[in-house]
Amino acid sequence: MPRPTAAQFAYGSATVVVTTLALLLLFRTESGIGVAAVGTTALALGLLVAVRLPRHRGAEGTGRTATADAASRTHHALEGVGARERVAAGRSSAPGDDHSLRR
Repeated sequence: MPRPTAAQFAYGSATVVVTTLALLLLFRTESGIGVAAVGTTALALGLLVAVRLPRHRGAEGTGRTATADAASRTHHALEGVGARERVAAGRSSAPGDDHSLRR
């Protein structure tokens, strides 16, 4: 079973908190059974939201992350460029900045 993402945790937890507060204020329940029913309903809704949240799949469902795909594209784009040019290009702050290439 895949591990839940941070977004799933965040949305699920926020749903539980907001739903609990809304239901307690809406029904103004003070009995133990009412509070338990509200808590159970909020947990079920939070779980539903967390499970239904779409997972971000990397390149064509391979399980790769967007960061890994970007790193791969950068690596292929820089093939044939010497190490000195790669470091200098990475340090450049402006598009027309030649200062990083001078020694």
